[in-house]
Amino acid sequence: MKMRIELVAVVVEDYDRAIEFFTRALGFELVEDSPSLTNDGRPKRWVVVRPPGGETGILLARADGERQAAVVGEQFAGRVGFFLRVDDFDAAHARMVAAGVEFVTAPRTEPYGRIAVFLDIAGNRWDLLGPA
Repeated sequence: MKMRIELVAVVVEDYDRAIEFFTRALGFELVEDSPSLTNDGRPKRWVVVRPPGGETGILLARADGERQAAVVGEQFAGRVGFFLRVDDFDAAHARMVAAGVEFVTAPRTEPYGRIAVFLDIAGNRWDLLGPA
């Protein structure tokens, strides 16, 4: 049996600001932006972004209610929860810095490659990973 993770959700405050961040600052593709409904029939959007050539997408899920709003940027309790692997670390880092992405650590080299931690539009921590 073949399995794969198709989507992971990131809870965000605003669809359009999140789309802007992921497509312009990170260079992801907007795969889908469709009207949808919540389980109880209220309007929402189904928004999916994905790194170019990637298989797993990110569902940008607007916070619905106080409980979800409370986890925006804290989905992993301050830990790195997402890992973005790139072929050219220095070029990706420079492009992201120029686009205003906030890095919370300087680039460094570890046995497994180059790494720097950045924040997404919601405040979640990501590792930018590249070859050693």
